[in-house]
Amino acid sequence: MEDKLTTEEVQQYFPDFTEPGLLQVIADQGRVRYFREGEVILDYGSYVRMLPLILTGTIKVSRLGEDGAELFLYYLTRGESCTMTFSCCISDKRSQIRAVAEENTTLLALPQQRLDEWMMRYKSWKNFVMQAYDQRMRELIRTIDQVTFNQLDVRLGDYVRRRAKVRGDRTIQTTHQEIADDLHVSREAVSRLLKALEHRGEIELSRNQIRLLATGTGG
Repeated sequence: MEDKLTTEEVQQYFPDFTEPGLLQVIADQGRVRYFREGEVILDYGSYVRMLPLILTGTIKVSRLGEDGAELFLYYLTRGESCTMTFSCCISDKRSQIRAVAEENTTLLALPQQRLDEWMMRYKSWKNFVMQAYDQRMRELIRTIDQVTFNQLDVRLGDYVRRRAKVRGDRTIQTTHQEIADDLHVSREAVSRLLKALEHRGEIELSRNQIRLLATGTGG
């Protein structure tokens, strides 16, 4: 199922797009696409034929390591886009990431062949792309710092907070194995540290669910 947005709807989702011409071409050429929770939006090795702008929902972006294990990079949510996808579109190269719908997600797919032209023609589009690059770079640096310098309990606490923030919900639906996969560590280590956080009163654990409490980790 694919739909289109009006120029008014485009500006509602992306208020920083100011040029009427940009709003019109996005409305004319963008296509609304729907993905169910858990559905793969972009996979490793595939060619990228569209740039996604997130309308609703959350996307999890991961990278495949040399050992074949996935490493969580960052989340994308409403009003954001994936600059790694933009780079693949412009260079016509295969994807080095996997993007998965963390929840039911709606995105606006923009055509690959027009993106470079818009960079030269529309200042607000160029600003949007550059700001997205800056934000993603800061996210990647944060992830690298977490892996390199912080102990696992600090990484785990940060991961839980970030995941709750993008969902806008203090209750996270997940498994210990999923967290272990995202952080590239063992499930046993994750379970042990989650129990320690619960003992300190920072979270509350139940089956496939973590709830941030008003104090501590989620404060």
